[in-house]
Amino acid sequence: MVGIVFGLGFVLSFGYWTTNFVEVQRAMASKSINAARLTPILGAFPKMLIPFIVIIPGMISAVLVTQMTQFKQISNSAGEAAAQAQTGVTYNDALLLLMREVLPNGLLGIAIAGLFAAFMAGMAANISAFNTVFSYDLWQQYVVKDREDSYYLKVGRYATIGACVVAIFTALIAGNFSNLTDYLQTLFGFFNAPLFATFILGMFWKRMSPTAGWAGLAGGTLSAVAVFVLSEIGVFDLPGQGAAFLAASTAFIVDIILSVIVTFRTAPKPDHELRGLVYSETPKADFEDPNETKPPIWKRPVPIAGLALILVIILNVTFG
Repeated sequence: MVGIVFGLGFVLSFGYWTTNFVEVQRAMASKSINAARLTPILGAFPKMLIPFIVIIPGMISAVLVTQMTQFKQISNSAGEAAAQAQTGVTYNDALLLLMREVLPNGLLGIAIAGLFAAFMAGMAANISAFNTVFSYDLWQQYVVKDREDSYYLKVGRYATIGACVVAIFTALIAGNFSNLTDYLQTLFGFFNAPLFATFILGMFWKRMSPTAGWAGLAGGTLSAVAVFVLSEIGVFDLPGQGAAFLAASTAFIVDIILSVIVTFRTAPKPDHELRGLVYSETPKADFEDPNETKPPIWKRPVPIAGLALILVIILNVTFG
């Protein structure tokens, strides 16, 4: 319960929308500050439909697809392992089997093309975010400074090639997980959770030092890896994605504690360098675009966020 409420509901969810650079990059590319604020808020509305998109096709598949019907019957009496051995399918195959069973050849081709398009769109967004962070935020800041843009463009291209090669080999690791979501949640626990802790603490506490940020980030990541290893060797048994949620919770807490400890033993940045980075040191005028007129109420972040919150509460009360 703690892992689901705190690890997933707070750490991973908030971390996804605030530190996942795929989402942040889209906000940074918007035309105004108001549009940037609306980016994650508007993204929340289609996210509410994900449970329906995932669950309803599975329910239909369990009724219409013979193999899934057999799997469900055997699973209820003898367990999933026995059902998989006898039918050769799992619940993860529900959508693909439903497409094969229901769709005619033409629509089946369109559906498969849609799956590939979604995959390519996600891959392109992640690669674009990666090479931007690598070339400008890391390479330009810490390795080779003050070079022309064409140089960093080449660095980004080489980084893209390297990332694709690494991704091919990480697919072998992903094959050891029962499904891709388990693998992604594990990675989010390793990296997004401590990154979110560092981000949220540094944004609201001006005393935090750069050294503390790196120490907390490293410690949080290592603690998440430790939880994953302990789960794998059987020290504790958490079914499904429970270990990933616990790892995310652990990474967040360890990151916060280490960051606070190291902060009081290291020197902070001067206040004038914190403008635009720390909330208390950023003038209120910087949060507004002087060239933008006041938008109507249906284009303002706060009312739309309030509507999203109301819908989330209604959905949780209705289906929770």
